[in-house]
Amino acid sequence: MISILFDIIGMTGTFLVVGAFFLLQLGKVKPTGIAYNLMNLSGAILLLISLCYNFNLASFVIELFWIAASLIGIYKYYTSPEKAVN
Repeated sequence: MISILFDIIGMTGTFLVVGAFFLLQLGKVKPTGIAYNLMNLSGAILLLISLCYNFNLASFVIELFWIAASLIGIYKYYTSPEKAVN
């Protein structure tokens, strides 16, 4: 029963990461936008959680990089000059 929960968490993460990429390719989100980066960050975190049950080093490492890239994108989004209020 617990493995099903981790599978659901992992699949939700997968849908978020892949969904963000599809939305990007369809022109529905911007690569520098908050939605794209939050979807990637959330998806990567959920995938890391699922890896707590079925650990895979390669997947774990790529998710850490995915989280780092997403956090950089979120940081840049909130610190960009275009976001400054006059």
